[in-house]
Amino acid sequence: MKIIIFLNERKKALRLSLNVWTCTVVLGLFAALAVAVSDVGRTYLDKHVVEGELQALEDVKTDTETAINAMVGRLSLLQGHVMRLDALGTRLARMAQLDDMEFGIDNPPGIGGPQTMLNDGSGRVSDMEFLISLNQLDQALQDREDKLSAMEAMLMGRSLQDQARPLGNPAKGGWFSSLFGYRTDPISGKREFHLGLDLAGRSGMPVTSVASGIVTWSGPNQGYGNLIEISHGNGYVTRYAHNKENLVNAGEKVERGEMIAIMGSTGRSTGTHVHFEVVRNGRHINPRNYISLQ
Repeated sequence: MKIIIFLNERKKALRLSLNVWTCTVVLGLFAALAVAVSDVGRTYLDKHVVEGELQALEDVKTDTETAINAMVGRLSLLQGHVMRLDALGTRLARMAQLDDMEFGIDNPPGIGGPQTMLNDGSGRVSDMEFLISLNQLDQALQDREDKLSAMEAMLMGRSLQDQARPLGNPAKGGWFSSLFGYRTDPISGKREFHLGLDLAGRSGMPVTSVASGIVTWSGPNQGYGNLIEISHGNGYVTRYAHNKENLVNAGEKVERGEMIAIMGSTGRSTGTHVHFEVVRNGRHINPRNYISLQ
């Protein structure tokens, strides 16, 4: 085989004569060189790709650990809120005399802050510890929510019962003119049982309800004159008689302390006053046990 190599523009040439064996060796060397270059390039590229992927994974790991550490800080704050809820719930339970309502300050639940370091002291937060603490916090919050909701229902129930129980003064500024029980009737002169309590006052003085309830009667009623009757639930009924003018109608809802009438002397009466009765389960009871002049 002859190979001609032109050296310059004057067409000087170098002529080489190669036999078959020499050509085979030369071609083999070129082929080996090409393979070696290809392997080096591929190794170089693979190395950089792997290094890039490892760096990306390391960045993701670092970001995740940073996020978990931030959430651990938030978790600690929430656990502090739970402790404050415990203190508040305990105070409210004691004030409401709810002895069976136990909060964590006296009976702490199984909660606690997550370990902030692994056993190797690396300073990294344990994912498992974090999840366990998060689950414990969720259970603690659910427990407090249930107890506070139950307490609210009980306190609301008590509040409604207290509002419905006769307590107060239907004629502030008035004075006792006749008590509950046997007396000499001021009109007939006979000894008779007085079913209520008389509070005398000046004409035009306000008459107020001593408890929340529903007006079941408002109008004239024989010897009562202008009468208002209010049902308070739990078997309680109150009556306000001899009014100059009734200010509420049957079916209306009234609140404790609300003005319902103007004091007068209608019906079987000798002067300006309000005749006040308290009935419990159909039985007249002494109104003096439910009112004061203060």
